[in-house]
Amino acid sequence: MKELVEYIAKSIVSVPDDVKVTEETEENRIVIKLEVAADDKGRVIGKQGRVAEAMRTLLRVAATKEGVRVRLEIV
Repeated sequence: MKELVEYIAKSIVSVPDDVKVTEETEENRIVIKLEVAADDKGRVIGKQGRVAEAMRTLLRVAATKEGVRVRLEIV
């Protein structure tokens, strides 16, 4: 799932080298933290949060297949 977020974020941002994705596990939940350059935060979030919500939806689908819960945080 970490690779999925990283691939999507690098495709969207203007400085792909600044994309950092970390994955933490808490009990039966995975927390994925996405860090991008300050100028690219708006691109990752999107108008009215649509891009971020689409990324969260894709993660939810992937997590359901694996039987875990996932949360995406954009830092």
